[in-house]
Amino acid sequence: MQPLLHIQNLSKTFGNERVLADVNLHLAQHKVLSLLGSSGSGKTTLLKIIAGLEQPSSGEIFLNETEISQQPPQNRNIVYLYQEALLFPHFNVYENIAFGLRLKKQSNQAIKEKVQQMLHYLDIEKHAEKMPNQLSGGQKQRVSFGRAMVVEPKLLLLDEPFGALDSNTRQKMQSLFIKLVEQLKISALFVTHDLKEAIIMGDSIGKIQKGKLIQYESKQAFFEDETSGVKNEVDFWKGIK
Repeated sequence: MQPLLHIQNLSKTFGNERVLADVNLHLAQHKVLSLLGSSGSGKTTLLKIIAGLEQPSSGEIFLNETEISQQPPQNRNIVYLYQEALLFPHFNVYENIAFGLRLKKQSNQAIKEKVQQMLHYLDIEKHAEKMPNQLSGGQKQRVSFGRAMVVEPKLLLLDEPFGALDSNTRQKMQSLFIKLVEQLKISALFVTHDLKEAIIMGDSIGKIQKGKLIQYESKQAFFEDETSGVKNEVDFWKGIK
């Protein structure tokens, strides 16, 4: 079975600096790949290239077997979610979620049904009329998720989406996302620098370091790799009395 996303020999250079070096990656339909990497590893650049916000220096990107590296972002049916919710401040929750559907010129009835269903999924029905400045950080991120997923993208790109949230809200958002992946059959790349989050969120794991990417065959293979950081993490927690 062909993967939904397939990247071959992707490289990116800014001036004399090589940010990505011969990246190869595959993602199956309705699966989540966690991409683990520290700041400056190249993970955000990779997401921007997949989304069409940056051009690769070389390499190919296939989405459903179609090469898309020259397609403009709006034609890729890919949604990029940042750490910041980036809601429209002059729209209420309902209209923020409806925005992409209105751009696609869907009927008012279809928009109403889809937005109400998304509000229900996200458990924010009672906040539908609120403005963004009336929401907590976690609520804003739920709205951002709703706006992204209601347009049913082929691929969702998440760039440290819970990084700005407190630990309690972060755990709630992780649980919500896992539930939505199952309900809505989402395919996603989930970028994080947090080892525990990468393990929790992904069906599989990749690690990017200094522009080079390793994609593991399984989580077990990741755990067994001495350079993955898992052993250090376990030893750290064992050492705390």
